[in-house]
Amino acid sequence: MEEDIITEGKFRYIEVGEGKPMIILHGLMGGLSNFHGVTDFFPKKGYQVLVPELPIYEMPTIKTNVKNFAKFLEKFIEYKGLKDVILLGNSLGGHIGLLHTKLYPEMVKALVITGSSGLYESAMGDGYPKRGDYEFIKKKAQDVFYDPAVATKEIVDEVYATVNDRMKLVKTLAIAKSAIRHNMSKDLPHMQTPTCIIWGKNDTVTPPNVAEEFHELLPDSDLYWIEKCGHAPMMEHPEEFNIILDSWLEKRQF
Repeated sequence: MEEDIITEGKFRYIEVGEGKPMIILHGLMGGLSNFHGVTDFFPKKGYQVLVPELPIYEMPTIKTNVKNFAKFLEKFIEYKGLKDVILLGNSLGGHIGLLHTKLYPEMVKALVITGSSGLYESAMGDGYPKRGDYEFIKKKAQDVFYDPAVATKEIVDEVYATVNDRMKLVKTLAIAKSAIRHNMSKDLPHMQTPTCIIWGKNDTVTPPNVAEEFHELLPDSDLYWIEKCGHAPMMEHPEEFNIILDSWLEKRQF
């Protein structure tokens, strides 16, 4: 990532541009660079884009859950003195965005979710990741995308290093279990925040029917599909993702 990571107190984040605040929330295995398309595009459109590094491996295991990440996000928003934020979350990041919006609705102007957990996830696929098996990890990383070439060696190496670090693996599993436990189907019908749902038509981690259920349950939501696309639309089809989001923000006057 070309942008510098800013470290202040307990926060590490990227900040680009000035204007309306847009906070990007990465997923469990996703680095900050996954959103390069968004951080390049939206500052030119008058947005202050912030990407905080979520403390996925820093919290004590007992506190490693979706709710504590939502509280961490609230502290970050408070620290930066932001109001009327637009939250954009992929995978676990979408789940954190949803829960944060439920807990602090007055802070969030709009929500954007893509490949989000919160209703269903097969993130662990057919069992726990096999430690030490590089080819297995490579196949798992490729399965996240419609086009396996998107899973670069750098991405595979990062996932491989994570599952072979015992402490990180324990925390990864703790978060995955917390995400499954923290099902939001009963909360969503009460959440009035305008929500943009952008989903890959070929997502195997959170399949298309999950997007349809989010759309059905969230009172004020719009659903958009990206063809030939897996679990991370902003990585596989950054231009199309940006066009969809930009026109939605314009339509809603955010």
